[in-house]
Amino acid sequence: MSNINKYINDATKNVIEDRAATKTLLMGLMKYMQKGDEMHREFGHVAAKYLETLQRSNEQLVKLADLVQKSEG
Repeated sequence: MSNINKYINDATKNVIEDRAATKTLLMGLMKYMQKGDEMHREFGHVAAKYLETLQRSNEQLVKLADLVQKSEG
């Protein structure tokens, strides 16, 4: 069981670190895109990819929470 806990802890740590990095990149991109409408058209797809990354990390956290709940139940 301790192996599973280690993997869950590692995965949680990775998700948190990935979310922080993605948020930083997204915020920087949003600032850059505020310079004009052309910037938004050019880099909007990149922002969408960052948001998809955040969504996937949310899904991973929900799956981890489900695994933890099942293991405790």
